[in-house]
Amino acid sequence: MNAPHTPVTLDDISASPASPTSPTSPATAFPEGFLWGGAIAANQAEGAWQEDGCGWSVEDVIPYVPASDYANLDIVRSRAEVEAGLASAADAYPKRFGIDFFHTYKDDIALLAELGLTAFRTSISWTRIFPNGDEEEPNEAGLAFYDALFDELLAHGIQPVVTLSHYEMPLHLVTEYGGWKNREVLRFFDRFAGTVLARYADKVTYWIVFNQINTALTDPFLTLGLLADEEEDLDQAKWQAIHHQLVANARAVATGHRLNPDARMGSMILDMTVYPRTPAPADVYAAQQHDRDSLLFSDVMVRGAYPTWFHRYLADRGINISMTKQDLATLREHTIDYLAFSYYSTAVVQDGFRLADTIGWPASQDEFRNEHVAASDWGWQIDPLGLRYAFHVYQDRYDIPLMVAENGLGAKDTVEDDGSIHDPYRVDYLRRHIEAMREAVRDGVDVIGYLPWGPIDIVSSSTSEMTKRYGFIHVDRDDYGHGTGKRRKKDSFAWYREVIATNGATL
Repeated sequence: MNAPHTPVTLDDISASPASPTSPTSPATAFPEGFLWGGAIAANQAEGAWQEDGCGWSVEDVIPYVPASDYANLDIVRSRAEVEAGLASAADAYPKRFGIDFFHTYKDDIALLAELGLTAFRTSISWTRIFPNGDEEEPNEAGLAFYDALFDELLAHGIQPVVTLSHYEMPLHLVTEYGGWKNREVLRFFDRFAGTVLARYADKVTYWIVFNQINTALTDPFLTLGLLADEEEDLDQAKWQAIHHQLVANARAVATGHRLNPDARMGSMILDMTVYPRTPAPADVYAAQQHDRDSLLFSDVMVRGAYPTWFHRYLADRGINISMTKQDLATLREHTIDYLAFSYYSTAVVQDGFRLADTIGWPASQDEFRNEHVAASDWGWQIDPLGLRYAFHVYQDRYDIPLMVAENGLGAKDTVEDDGSIHDPYRVDYLRRHIEAMREAVRDGVDVIGYLPWGPIDIVSSSTSEMTKRYGFIHVDRDDYGHGTGKRRKKDSFAWYREVIATNGATL
């Protein structure tokens, strides 16, 4: 037994005496059919931003931000910033080029098949299907692209896990309709979702309706399409928009189940696990309040109703959400089949912090840093045990299947003179997180898949940089989209291939 006040670590667990469920025993293998995969997003990989009728999305006006400015990243967008993006040189906006996955997907999928993936998560870019978002008819060229992409995955024995909305809202719906606060956008999303759910019903089983839907609290532009300088009351606009997204999620679940009774309709949150900075009751309460805010979204999607505390929160702030009786019935009747979540980092909070009342979640800043864990080059705290903690929170709270839809280490990789890329830091990060996931499975948590972020290097989401790399496959592009695009396997490629081949028995 550990001495008083000595924290239990993953190394302690790994060093425990052998048992029938030791890491070398077949009993420790992950469930049969476990999804070993990887995850990307269309806006960060595809490029070809104006090909085949594709329209402008919100991501196309998010510029490259050097890592040195990350702590001061401005995520509250204005119309002036959007207009500046529309008029600026394309190479300042690397997502417009991505890694050219739109043209290279066949070769890239062949590499992912060699890696051994059984699942691959990507998104359908809304602007490839409805370039402005409000068209009556879809763009057939965009639909045909995803037909070809999913066919290629299936031909290699890889299941597509498809996200409907991954920060790819048509920019026209922001500038002309005011974003998700406008109920018309809900109707437009219904049309988009219905179109692609019907088109790919026989090709896609696992759907994720919204990516990290709870980031609506921290990034109202990318998630909700709100221009802060045009909102008289940003909180009012945020919560109205959030309600519309939650209704859209339930409607998409209903549509997916109607079109394919075997479809697994899920949605996704960003895990924002926090610890109280001190044992002071006020700090502990702040952490609890933070959890309520970040988990409100999954509470509604899984339980089918808003939690009781939320009504007081709105009343105290004078926020009035327009919602119909049919909205509430839809939320109640069409809950998700599984909960997907991304897990990267944890943080600490203290008295006075309330997630629902802030913009941004700067977990890399000193104010939120936990002195007991290490951090990445970008200041993200590396906390494998926090993943096991998160699994238990979700299992105890919801008791439905769980999927890790993103997890990974953003790091600076060096290409050696001989073309090799040695990334033991990535292997170490992923190994320790998979070990934590394995312990959660042993604990009885229903985990159905692990899809680490960026199996191939792509453009970073928030900062549009390539310097911050996650992949097992290196892509020769720099922060301005320049480079040969050549793909190279990193050392982690062979390691993850062995993990998959042994169903997680060899780490």
